[in-house]
Amino acid sequence: MTPRDPHDADAAVADGAPPPQASAVPAVRPEPDGGDLGLEGGGDTVWGKRYRALTLGIVTVVSLIAFEASAVNTAMPVAARALDGVELYAYAFSAYFTASLFAMALSGEWCDRKGPLTPLFTGIAAFAAGLLVAGSAQRMWMFVGGRAIQGIGGGLVIVALYVVVGRAYPQRLQPAVLASFSAAWVLPVIVGPLAAGTVTEQAGWRWVFLAIPVLVVPPLAVMLPALRALPPSERSAGMNRRRILLALAVAVGAGLLQYAGQDLSRLSLVPAAAGLALLVPCVLRLLPKGTFRAARGLPSVILLRGVAAGSFLGAESFVPLMLVTQRDLSATAAGLSLTGGGLTWALGSYTQSRPRLEPHRERLMGLGMLLIAVSIATVLLALTDSVPAWIVAVAWVIGGYGMGLAISSGSVLLLKLSRPEDAGSNSASLQVSDALGNITLVGLSGVLFVTFGGGDIAATGPTASHQPAAFGAVYVAMAAVALVGAWVTTRLRAEIR
Repeated sequence: MTPRDPHDADAAVADGAPPPQASAVPAVRPEPDGGDLGLEGGGDTVWGKRYRALTLGIVTVVSLIAFEASAVNTAMPVAARALDGVELYAYAFSAYFTASLFAMALSGEWCDRKGPLTPLFTGIAAFAAGLLVAGSAQRMWMFVGGRAIQGIGGGLVIVALYVVVGRAYPQRLQPAVLASFSAAWVLPVIVGPLAAGTVTEQAGWRWVFLAIPVLVVPPLAVMLPALRALPPSERSAGMNRRRILLALAVAVGAGLLQYAGQDLSRLSLVPAAAGLALLVPCVLRLLPKGTFRAARGLPSVILLRGVAAGSFLGAESFVPLMLVTQRDLSATAAGLSLTGGGLTWALGSYTQSRPRLEPHRERLMGLGMLLIAVSIATVLLALTDSVPAWIVAVAWVIGGYGMGLAISSGSVLLLKLSRPEDAGSNSASLQVSDALGNITLVGLSGVLFVTFGGGDIAATGPTASHQPAAFGAVYVAMAAVALVGAWVTTRLRAEIR
């Protein structure tokens, strides 16, 4: 799960492919040499002596998030059916991003005022706690609650990581750091589905969640010395409580809308109206002016992030469930179908980082969005029994490459359009768009899924019901959203005044 660069990852990642939340970028630092981290030796690359420990720690954290996203995508269909909660399947994904949306705004303010160290460590602790809650859940709502706690941790971590990048690395190295973030997904997306599928089938799905928290300690120990050497925050004023409250209102409003969408009764109009009343005005104040009308420059960069991440994750969230229930694949095989997307995501990110392609960045992003639309539409073919199920793996190879081009390029554009003193808030804005896109489009996918009969897919074994229309509605809608994103890429270049 689609960050995929936190699928995401939970940002996310979401994922699986890397969750979209792992690709935000901090503001550019003006120093040509990246400042003094207090470490000995030079550092011409991100793996040079000066930056090695910090890069290793950051990449390890991203790999942990990537592994969790891949594992969750694989185990989720089994967990939802075991807890008799397929009708709440989309909540298990959207709860993560709803909670992370609030945490991202909090983390941005926290980082700008106090530095990234405390929010980073707090977030990792919350992420581990959420895994434990989800792994020990006895009811689906408890499982969803655990995912929300994970979202709080993920939101704190992802913004803090990119603030670290903005303060610790010179501008010339930041694209390479972003590429290493995407590369950190490669091993997890290969190992994650196989490991999670084997654990799910042999020991039970719970151990997929309960085993991951033991992995959080090593990266903390590796990166702590370098984090302590970071320069202090340039701001000393208190946190912008207004921005934090706005993010909280957006998260609550999004949650109410998701509840109303799943209920689909007359009574659901009440939470739907309350959700809209909270969501719309607060989002307009939380994101840069002109975001939702695709104003040229930074607003369109931020809008595209939400469209790209949400459309990809909205489709990806239902791929393993579709393969398990409609094509009778095992959890392991269903999870492995997403592996290629993670690999090509890293390849796409590497492609966009080539200096000779810099003049064509906007076109690369347009190509990326078109590839995402094509990949989602191709998954529709797997709903026909005469089409081999491996077509999904092919489709996700295409889509992953498109995400690598679009998401990572957008991060580089944000680098150019941000001021150093706004590193935390700009990163948070991009992540808020990411989370809002995931919440909205995964939520929409869930509504379409239930509306077209997907809630009936609760039985297991030979009596399991087949509802291809429920999955078809999801994929058609998400492919259409990706095409809208292709249009947004024509608005990325700022007007020259």
